[in-house]
Amino acid sequence: MKRIALFVLTNLAIIVVLGITLSIVSAVFGINFNMGGRELNLGALLIFATIVGFTGAFISLLISKPMAKWSTGAQVIRSPSNAMEQWLVDTVRRHADKAGIGMPEVALYEGEPNAFATGAFKNSALVAVSTGLLQSMSREEVEAVLGHEVAHIANGDMVTMTLIQGVMNTFVVFLSRIVGYVVDRIILRNQDDAPGIGYWATVIVMDILLGVLAAIIVAWFSRQREFRADAGAAALMGGNRPMINALARLGGMAPGELPAQVKSMGISGQPSGFLALLSSHPPIEQRIAALQAAR
Repeated sequence: MKRIALFVLTNLAIIVVLGITLSIVSAVFGINFNMGGRELNLGALLIFATIVGFTGAFISLLISKPMAKWSTGAQVIRSPSNAMEQWLVDTVRRHADKAGIGMPEVALYEGEPNAFATGAFKNSALVAVSTGLLQSMSREEVEAVLGHEVAHIANGDMVTMTLIQGVMNTFVVFLSRIVGYVVDRIILRNQDDAPGIGYWATVIVMDILLGVLAAIIVAWFSRQREFRADAGAAALMGGNRPMINALARLGGMAPGELPAQVKSMGISGQPSGFLALLSSHPPIEQRIAALQAAR
């Protein structure tokens, strides 16, 4: 729950900070978006919402690799120091060549079983594996997990999720300010040139409520993307059995915690109840069933 709250609050914080920044810029340079004045300029508001919504999403994408390394303590394998590291690099290279992408950086980090891929570009991404995963799985199962992460990169999932997040952020900013205008001007009948407290209070509340709704929609897209990455791993492995075995193994373990920035690119999650709506991963059982049905 903490990670979900952090994810939602981080996106809302980006929206609020950029909104304040653009408001200051509009005041200093005379750029009038008319978001809370006597007349609501929908065209200007849409431009404002798009700038705020997509800027935050693309900033997150561009800093995803360094943030992932910093937050997990992942160490990139520059020159393999043992047979395991050499095998990891060779396996990722083989998957990358087969998937038609550039060789990603390969990293190791200390932690419970998990793995993730991240990066803004297909040909300069990062694949990271935890020590717990290497200790808990057979080499074939680890190879399937690596295939899953390479499939994420090959499918362009990082960029796709960024675009979806940007659209959702734009929706939140745009609609919350329209509702704020209606409350301020029509319900509370504020006649001043400047927006009143009703406008700002409504915008804050709607940012939070719509932000949660947007997070649910983004999470749904993320879950569909997991099925594609599983299928991609099966294709890279030449059959679905290794990926099924890897998922079955993960189903019996508690997945390692991942920072919010890379949580959606991890290999596993265990959602339940209402939280399943906010989960970036579908249940293991559904993923195994999808692979079995694809035979």
